Amino acid sequence: MLIFRFHPIAKAQTNLPAPTVPNAAYQPITGTERFKWVVRSTIGPQSLAAGVWSAGWGTAFNSPEEYGPHWEGFAKRYGMRLTGVSTGNTIEASLGMLWKEDPRYVLSQEKKLMRRVGHAADLTFRTRYGDGSLHPAYARYAGNVGNNFLSNTWRVESESSVSAALTRTALGFAGKFGSNLFEEFWPSFLRLLKGS
Repeated sequence: MLIFRFHPIAKAQTNLPAPTVPNAAYQPITGTERFKWVVRSTIGPQSLAAGVWSAGWGTAFNSPEEYGPHWEGFAKRYGMRLTGVSTGNTIEASLGMLWKEDPRYVLSQEKKLMRRVGHAADLTFRTRYGDGSLHPAYARYAGNVGNNFLSNTWRVESESSVSAALTRTALGFAGKFGSNLFEEFWPSFLRLLKGS
């Protein structure tokens, strides 16, 4: 079986700051944790809430028009997003297992706001490998691009073009960044609410 390893390319392409979590403290993801990541990233509260927002937005503006501006249209949009998310997460987890990429988000150790935002942006496009070092997230790229082009086969005609798939891919990375920001700042927000 041919397994691709991208470490030499990744090291040549990245001149970004050192990871904020020391490699010595990093624990590689297990198979069980990877499975839990797929489930949580697909049907966890954060993903389901994002689906309500996305389907609600599409329904409010009746996009795509084939689904209509009603509850049935909302359900179709929600289901379509869920199929794409589940496909992308499965691709990312499967290839990530082969390439030893860890899809989990690791909180920044920084205190400054913009450094934490930068960390969330960095982990949108990079991920930890089995040794704890950061490299481009090739499995994530494949999952995002793959699910958006693959889903063209079951999408309505108005959103099954190459242009539509590329737009969804860009939105997928924007969504990943938003998810990272949530992961980064939600614990701080909860601590603030509790007054600790």
